[in-house]
Amino acid sequence: MDRIAITGGAPLHGDIAISGAKNSAIKLMVASLLTDEPLRLTQMPRLADTRFLGALLRRLGAEVEEREGPSGPETLLQTREIVSAFAPYELVRQMRASFNVLGPLLARTGHAKVSLPGGCEIGARPVDLHLAALRALGAHIDLHEGYIYAQAPRGLKGARIAFPISSVGATEHAMLAAVLAEGVTDITGAACEPEIVDLAACLAAMGAQIEGAGTEHMTIRGVSRLAGAEYAVAPDRIEAGTYAMAAAMAGGEVRLTGARAGDMEALLAKLEEAGVGVERLNDGLIIRRNGARLAAVDIETSPFPGFPTDLQAQFMALMSLAEGESVVRETVFENRFMHAPELRRMGADISVSGREARVRGVERLEGAPVMATDLRASVGLVIAGLAARGETVVDRVYHLDRGFERLEEKLSACGAKVRRLKD
Repeated sequence: MDRIAITGGAPLHGDIAISGAKNSAIKLMVASLLTDEPLRLTQMPRLADTRFLGALLRRLGAEVEEREGPSGPETLLQTREIVSAFAPYELVRQMRASFNVLGPLLARTGHAKVSLPGGCEIGARPVDLHLAALRALGAHIDLHEGYIYAQAPRGLKGARIAFPISSVGATEHAMLAAVLAEGVTDITGAACEPEIVDLAACLAAMGAQIEGAGTEHMTIRGVSRLAGAEYAVAPDRIEAGTYAMAAAMAGGEVRLTGARAGDMEALLAKLEEAGVGVERLNDGLIIRRNGARLAAVDIETSPFPGFPTDLQAQFMALMSLAEGESVVRETVFENRFMHAPELRRMGADISVSGREARVRGVERLEGAPVMATDLRASVGLVIAGLAARGETVVDRVYHLDRGFERLEEKLSACGAKVRRLKD
């Protein structure tokens, strides 16, 4: 099992190119099931999650080709025919987002058998909203022995779907099913994240008719078929935010090329409040910290445009060295403070009560062996290691490989002392 070793104390200087967004790329790959024509996705990240999903799509009948295009990594997908509408547990369990093949399989074939995704270390994350949306579209759904059996022999029908809470996954799932449903689908309570806008734009390039993406009210007029398309995956706002906090943690100046400031304002405002220099550019961001101690800042996670839960662990690491006490409140997932005990191993002063953590800034962190518990926690420990005295070794970094492409290479190019240890 690989580990990552970080020797702290080196400021960061240089450029980091932001990869395509993981959370967009995997849903765009799923969209390839909706057409028999080729879907060419450019600016594709190369991640464990995209490989997991590629394996599942191949089982269902897709041809998936990873290649180097004129502008970088791209993936060509084509599902001429659905050869199987069965998504087994051993593939779905590797990544929750693969559950979203259910809607496209129903829309394309009228039936599907898909495993429930199983538990999650950062919370229950049930799929009841996904299933309610599909039922509203006319699907008959039964659950047996951990599998969803779904049927829509006469096709899906447009409907009114009202989500009681914001759910990115359920909103995306409803979109993926409704684009081929007969009639109009009206979605209220839709999630507004940039990844929703990205999926809508890709589907529109394929011929879908979607209005209101990025707002709480979305209207989808179903079409009889979708065509192939070429589409560039949006830059990853979570990766960009992580490297912004890495620069703030270690000090120095880093240019994040390709980052979209408009997708990151909740974070950028908090960084500026803490004393980090932020320069917004047309093609990215510059993050500066001159070495002065940062001020403690409170955050509360919430759906977009609020502070992203996927940046909470990284911000907690940053606040562990700030002057004063900060409060980190997690409202999205009920069990997303598992990184706090690992940060305490490095000398952080953090106390957790329910969904709230109090972080009392310390003068310095000390390198220590720590263990990653999930994707975002793992990178939070890496950026803490950038500022710690001595060496930090992060174990179980297979979590990190799910969502960060060439992390050691990108950080090392800016002067960080980071290396991967192979067992």
